[in-house]
Amino acid sequence: MTRKIRRAAVLGSGVMGSGIAAHLANVGIETWMLDIVPKALTDEEQAKGLTLDDKAVRNKLAETSKKALLKQKPSPITSKGSLDLIHTGNMTDDMEVLGEVDWIIEVVVENLSVKKQVFQEVDKYRKIGAIVSSNTSGISIEKMAEDCSDDFKQHFLGTHFFNPPRYLKLLEVIPTRWTDQQVLREMKQVGEDILGKGVVEAKDTPNFIANRIGTYGLLVTVREMRKQGLSIGEVDSVTGPMIGRPKSATFRTLDVVGLDTFIHVAKNVFDQVEGEEKQVFEIPDFIQSMYEKGWLGQKSGQGFFVKKKQSGSSTIYELNPDTLEYQERKKLKTKATELAKQEKGPGRKMKALLYAKGDPAGDLIWSITKPVLLYAAKLTGEIADDIVSIDEAMKWGFGWELGPFEMWDAIGVSEAVERMKQEGENVPEWVEKMLAAGATSFYKQESGSLLYYHKGDYQQRQANPKEIHLKSLKDSKGVIKKNTGASLIDLGDGVAGLEFQSKSNAIGLDIIQMINYAVEEVERNFQGLVIGNQGKNFCVGANLAMMLMEAQDHNFFEIEMVVKHFQNAMMKVKYSEKPVVAAPFGMTLGGGAEVCLPASSIQAAQETYIGLVEAGVGLIPGGGGNKELYIKQVRDLPRGIDFDLQKAANHVFETIATAKVSTSAAEGREHGFLNNRDAISVNADHLLYDAKQKVLALSKAGYRPPEREKIPVVGEAGYAAMLLGAKSLAFGGYASEHDLKIADKLAFVLAGGRLKSGTLVDEQYLLGLEREAFLSLIGERKTQERMQHMLLKGKPLRN
Repeated sequence: MTRKIRRAAVLGSGVMGSGIAAHLANVGIETWMLDIVPKALTDEEQAKGLTLDDKAVRNKLAETSKKALLKQKPSPITSKGSLDLIHTGNMTDDMEVLGEVDWIIEVVVENLSVKKQVFQEVDKYRKIGAIVSSNTSGISIEKMAEDCSDDFKQHFLGTHFFNPPRYLKLLEVIPTRWTDQQVLREMKQVGEDILGKGVVEAKDTPNFIANRIGTYGLLVTVREMRKQGLSIGEVDSVTGPMIGRPKSATFRTLDVVGLDTFIHVAKNVFDQVEGEEKQVFEIPDFIQSMYEKGWLGQKSGQGFFVKKKQSGSSTIYELNPDTLEYQERKKLKTKATELAKQEKGPGRKMKALLYAKGDPAGDLIWSITKPVLLYAAKLTGEIADDIVSIDEAMKWGFGWELGPFEMWDAIGVSEAVERMKQEGENVPEWVEKMLAAGATSFYKQESGSLLYYHKGDYQQRQANPKEIHLKSLKDSKGVIKKNTGASLIDLGDGVAGLEFQSKSNAIGLDIIQMINYAVEEVERNFQGLVIGNQGKNFCVGANLAMMLMEAQDHNFFEIEMVVKHFQNAMMKVKYSEKPVVAAPFGMTLGGGAEVCLPASSIQAAQETYIGLVEAGVGLIPGGGGNKELYIKQVRDLPRGIDFDLQKAANHVFETIATAKVSTSAAEGREHGFLNNRDAISVNADHLLYDAKQKVLALSKAGYRPPEREKIPVVGEAGYAAMLLGAKSLAFGGYASEHDLKIADKLAFVLAGGRLKSGTLVDEQYLLGLEREAFLSLIGERKTQERMQHMLLKGKPLRN
């Protein structure tokens, strides 16, 4: 059973403290955020006649940090409502609140003596059994608690969040020798089930897992760059997506993290290790000079890169480490990089690079990968109990697509080890023994389960039962039916799953056909259907390229047929005899949103960015999205009393006309895409499980499809009111003539045409209006220009 965390306190309101408080509030935990009392008044406070005894002054640090949450990009909060759950105070006047909370998280300055003082104070106020944890990035957890009470020690551990806490998945949990094992189990479960994190258990060693290996890898890369005479830009051009790392690659990552933070983390290891390892963690001279100049990266406006504006456009320049002057950014383009680009998947790309001896890019990638693989193997057992924890920490904390041991498997363990030994490297004994015993990989699949090598044998990876892996299901059970766009899978317990699998999960006729088949098959043989997948995004909309090509060839009959098929498929989803639950996550745009809106229920991941964005390419939604978003608004209006139908229509009009996209599922609810019958999964790994449980609950409750009701529309008067708002924007120069034409079509569809306000119409009537407007707009030259620009540039054209 998951420990109940109803209230929490965060001590320290800096970037990490406020970010953790925001994440706790995002998941519904009432949180007190406390900081120190300022020692002096500002000139502004003195002018106002305030004193150091005034609450506004004493709580200033925490209150300022709370207000700053609204301005930060990307936003630490999923909804402005999250701020209502954060209370501010100070660590002198408000320590009594610690007696009311279930979890106290320390996020003060990285200084052991300061932390020990804070925890001795906490020990006086906390209630017996309350969890206390430190968010330190590497100071010894055990030393912090050594002077505290026994109950404190039993309920104390490290909980190292990664910045920003809302977005980065990793949570390292670090127990001490005193930590109660039940407390450890409960807090790992809290991390996964309540906070939505990927939790790994780390040992109480310098910088724990991810920062230890990640910082080592970054410093090795700097060393090899200098050794091989490459530039900062050249290194970043090949150490990003080409080897399964984030776009920020090496030096852009350091600019985002901040040089001050990076140096602090590196120094923490440097001070605690010896020999060759110590040398690696020594800060290079040119980086030390950057630090002294205040060139800290993004936070200071310049670092390894700087953006300069010239003639109205911005150009990014890279730092020359020798001169500390900025120069034009370079890229490393070699035969190996071109070969790697043609390969699919990070493993195959890496293999193409790593074994390209004599190639500048190949030599660089091998020289920075080899020491990281050896370092991770050497530290196994010291920083974590198993290779799985190390791999997951690097993927979740640093955004690597493959962890060190997965990487090793992808490039061939035997082949890599043979080359390492030829180059005089010492391979850890346990890896040698593994190969000698005939085991040629760190992981292997067996009977649908993932096994990993551990202490001389393979063990099954223990996964949270709430994790459903579609690939494993398909490997073990096969698929019910599939085509190029989608697969129908048996999720077990009488629930089927429809997985989109086209490029970017864009909707074409193949997916529409599978939607129709899936609903029919489920009505015959299953309790319900989940529409979900485990791609990068749920669905980015319709196949825009196909639509544009048909429009340019004047095949409007073909386009109308596709649109009508899509509308019919969505009606089939809506009126299915069995419950259909949509499980969106990531980008859920245009047609992706239209798939979700008619479903019996939506189970959305917290990080769902949903929107009907067709106006951005000169269109309006064509698959029933206008109608369904409007109906969702009208359904939530109170029954039996007069309500403002125009207000509902205006809200939907504004949402679609401005192509609003939610920044979270919570904001999606505010925009009207989700309602109170829909739910949000904080942990994206549990999304399909939660959606499946929702299907089963609806089925058990005797699910019946909605009745086909007529819909009240605002008619001609409402159409005029909506259009008036759009014309005001046009007159003010905020909307083009073509924007106004799109708005006109949208207003006409939402209003139900030239009818009397309050007229009841059926859904097919509204679908007909929508289809007609869609076809009219796609024939426009300016719409086709917008579509082409989006396909080529990836951003809207204002024409």
